[in-house]
Amino acid sequence: MKAVRGLKKDFIRNWQLYLLLLIPFTFLIVFNYVPIYGLQIAFKRFNGALGIWGSPWVGFEQFKKFFSTYYFQRVLTNTFFIGLYSLLAGFPFSIIFALALNATQYLRFKKAVQMITYAPYFISTVVMVGLINQLFSTHYGMFNQFRELFGMEKITFLNETSYFIHIYVWSGIWQGLGWGSIIYLAALSGVDSQLHEAAIVDGASVFQRIVHIDIPGITPTIVLMLILNSGSILSVGFEKIYLMQNPINLPVSEVISTYIYKEGLFANIPNYSYSTAVGLFNTVICFIILVIVNQVSKKVSETSLW
Repeated sequence: MKAVRGLKKDFIRNWQLYLLLLIPFTFLIVFNYVPIYGLQIAFKRFNGALGIWGSPWVGFEQFKKFFSTYYFQRVLTNTFFIGLYSLLAGFPFSIIFALALNATQYLRFKKAVQMITYAPYFISTVVMVGLINQLFSTHYGMFNQFRELFGMEKITFLNETSYFIHIYVWSGIWQGLGWGSIIYLAALSGVDSQLHEAAIVDGASVFQRIVHIDIPGITPTIVLMLILNSGSILSVGFEKIYLMQNPINLPVSEVISTYIYKEGLFANIPNYSYSTAVGLFNTVICFIILVIVNQVSKKVSETSLW
């Protein structure tokens, strides 16, 4: 009773703060929990006239259909490869960049670099793909102009399956480098400065202080971010890869998110149940990966989400 009375008094005293809390809470409920109700159509043959409840149950028929289709191996392989490539290539860069930026002594230079590297994150996906098309254009793209300057043949980069994934991943790393380093810079700010002062007195170099003080200090943050990123390894972004797709690079660019979009909206006969089943399968696999990586991390480093 005392706890309830205390909560009531606190609510009356700080009702404005609770009102502000209501906004994100409502957003979470409406856009994250209410849609769960519609997941049941993955186990039904959805008919718009009958509604969700009225549509007949078919069990795992939609999942079996996806597992047996020609696209199952292709979209799963492409999604996993692109996600893993992005994780292995991009994850260390943000850490290295944050460590280098934190070690910089010139404040103006540090702020300038932060501003320049943060800016690309706010470029819209459409503009970003437009820049990629301009840079890698066959006729007037910068990279083909350099190739022509040195007597080499021009390449249709976005039509080459061997180049497409590299362009997608590394353009994403460039765009998210500065923004991804923010959390590590915040963690580095919590490292005890007295440790650095003692190391400087002992004659430690900047590199030695980074290796023996900074990295151990932010290791828990690195592990937690690795776990979270591993859990979303199959959640390859939809907009960018869809805009970069064309009929020639489709064998390596078709991923689960674009496949769901096409099957659910642009098929001759849109199959909402089938696309929902594919999306649910993707979510379940991501959850399983998250649990596995979390358990491995818990045993190896004693750092985990739960």
